[in-house]
Amino acid sequence: MAKRSLYQRLRRNAQIRLALFVVGALLIVASPIVGILPGPGFIILFPVGLMLCLQNSAWAKRRYVRFKRSHPGYGDRADRIMRRVSAARRRARAALETPDGD
Repeated sequence: MAKRSLYQRLRRNAQIRLALFVVGALLIVASPIVGILPGPGFIILFPVGLMLCLQNSAWAKRRYVRFKRSHPGYGDRADRIMRRVSAARRRARAALETPDGD
């Protein structure tokens, strides 16, 4: 059995998960403010905040899935920026599927 990292052990606590969700939400809110400054602040803060929210909240995951269904282009770009494993699997599966003439 592999030993869990400190982050994985801490995430088992509901209070820490809530704190990580709040930090992620704060990063998302702060990203447009930082975005007006020169540099790649928005591009870094927004995906990190979104990842923290998605990892620690089932509500956020449901909202994100609903958003991706209604706006697939934006959802695909967000998945690529966050380097989500599920998005990589979907792209690989789509590349293997070949459209047939039937």
